[in-house]
Amino acid sequence: MEKLIKHLEHAQPLPLKEQVAYETGKVVSLTLAQRPGVGMTLFAFDAGEGVSTHAAPGDAMAHILEGTAEITIDGAVHQVTAGEAIVMPAGVPHAVKASTPFKMLLTVVKEGGL
Repeated sequence: MEKLIKHLEHAQPLPLKEQVAYETGKVVSLTLAQRPGVGMTLFAFDAGEGVSTHAAPGDAMAHILEGTAEITIDGAVHQVTAGEAIVMPAGVPHAVKASTPFKMLLTVVKEGGL
């Protein structure tokens, strides 16, 4: 059977935040799953790096694995730290900036394919 979640060992515990590494001055990503109804991506943001304001076609949940992120949703700024998660609603403008180097698991769920 085809693995739906890629780039990770299956059926064993693993340190999720160690699956993606920081790079100076960059945002690094590792796509774990990309299907019509869901996407899962690990990110590592160097301090000060970010993603400019945009809107996604589905609800996007950022689960912070390490560090602190500044996540702006519809103009409201939120500081989100390791162990916390925040949902960016579908179609609502949002942006992400690294207050410190941080890692997150981003899961996007949208209509169709589930």
